[in-house]
Formats: sequence, structure tokens, C-alpha cells
Amino acid sequence: MKIKHTPLYLALSNKEFLAKIDELYELMEECELCPRRCKAKRLHDEKGLCGAEGKLRIASINLHFGEEPPISGKTGSGTVFFSGCPLKCKFCQNYPISRYCAGNSYDTAELAAGMLKLQEKGAHNINLVSSSHFMPFVAESIFLAKQQGLSIPIVYNSSGYESEKLLNLLNKIIDIYLPDIKYSNNKEALKYSGIKDYVEINRLALKNMYNQVKELVMDAEGVAISGLMIRHLVLPAGISGYKDSFRFIADELSVNVPVSLMSQYFPAYKAKYDFEINRKITPKEYAEAILDMTNANLIGYFQESNSLIF
Repeated sequence: MKIKHTPLYLALSNKEFLAKIDELYELMEECELCPRRCKAKRLHDEKGLCGAEGKLRIASINLHFGEEPPISGKTGSGTVFFSGCPLKCKFCQNYPISRYCAGNSYDTAELAAGMLKLQEKGAHNINLVSSSHFMPFVAESIFLAKQQGLSIPIVYNSSGYESEKLLNLLNKIIDIYLPDIKYSNNKEALKYSGIKDYVEINRLALKNMYNQVKELVMDAEGVAISGLMIRHLVLPAGISGYKDSFRFIADELSVNVPVSLMSQYFPAYKAKYDFEINRKITPKEYAEAILDMTNANLIGYFQESNSLIF
């Protein structure tokens, strides 16, 4: 489907947008921005379970050309990598950012300026990577950038472990949701990501995201302008449980929601010390995941030689 689209946040009145920002800051008072609800007084610089305190911290702001084709397009995705993460994945490939909070402090005006600069460079979108624990600041930055001419879609790129309260406040701000569906078994989620309720929380979140933005919509150039795309990283020995995840997407969301099936797993961080996941996946394992995905009548993107193809 190819139509024109005005980013949702442009249609928000200033009053409604500011009300959402206020409510986001309230969630940060005794932090409930993510489902872990650690109650850290983040605005008073108390560190949350995500590793973040009361200042916006960003690892990088750059054009990125390695995302899925509808996200990167020809001129790149305006990607903002945020420091810290509510999950504790043993195999995180970005662990210096997610676990050790590598990055620099920004204020909301500086992030807004960064977004505008990305737009000037030709970015198709603003791609927020692991931003949930900083969303009060991020939403304020989008509001400030909007006043100065920001007019490209906002992508919410996340682990898929999201609070219902947070997602409800992001409704009409986010144009494109790009979440993970990491596991279909909480035992594996606890063992490898330190989260005991990932499956239930993730599936509720995906339903919420789908209800907000529906199937992926692209413009005449094949670049995403709204909708939902789901990522799944294939883990060794079928640990990620992709068959049940594919069935959930097909039965409870839509077979028209594209899935990005990722083969790039390698034993980063603590994974190299775990005999079950201390290797790359095999071509056979990835081929079996592709077969299960197609058997579920799902569409999407597959990785070949580190590139994504339709």
C-alpha cells in the first residue's frame, strides 16, 4: 500500500502534546517507564534498573543505512542510540551502550537540534533505538523540533518489552513501531535477558502497537511512513522459540505485519561463556526459521550476507 502520510505528531495540538509530556515525566518521578517499575527517583538522579539516572544520555546520533530497506531507504535512517536498557541480555551486541551506558549527556534542545540536523541530511525518519527509559526527554525533544520544522516520521525501535502506560502516551507521537519479539518462553527470557515476564508483556505491547498504527504503509519509493514491523533474532538451538512467535503474529495481529528475520547472532558479551549460545547459528537453523515463517503465511525480510532482502 503506497499513500502519502503526514506524521502523527504534526497533527497533535500543542496542548495535547504537552499534556503527554507532563504525564511521561510523572511516570519518571518514581520510575514506571518500563514494565520493571523499579520506582527509582530518576528526576533526583537515582539510578534505575536500566542503568539510567536523571539526565538524557545518548551514545550516537547518525544516519544509518543498515536497517531494513523500508527504514533506511536510499538516504538513511536518522538513528539515535540511547544509553542503558531495561533488559540484561547476555548476548547483547551493543553491551557497552546498553549495560555500561557509554555515551554523552544531552539536554532536550540539543537532541531536538540533532533531529533537525538528521532531517537536513536527508534522513527518512527519526529512529529512536532503546529510548523507553528516556521518553519524557525524547517526547519533549520531538515537540521542540516540531516547532522548528521537523516533519519526518518517528520510529520507535525497541526490545518489545514495553509498559502499557508508556505506549498509550506514545499514541499519536510514534508513526512506525519496530519492536523485537525475542522469546516465546519466559524460562529462556529469564535465563538470557533477565526478564521473567517477557512473553506476556511483549505480546500485550505488540497488540497495543498494532492497534495504534496497523500494517506497515510505504510511500512511492518503498520507504515506510507508518505501521508496525517486528524483528526476530534467531538464536542457537531454537532457544528463541520462533515458531510460537510466528503463530502469535499471524493469529493475533495480522499476516500482513512484516517480520524481519535476523541471522546476525554471534556470541557477544557474556554469551561466550554459555555453552548453549556460545556459537553463531548455522545456515540450517536459519533456513528452518525461514520455513516456519513462510508456513505461518507471514511476509518479511531475510538476511543474506549481512544485508536484508525481501
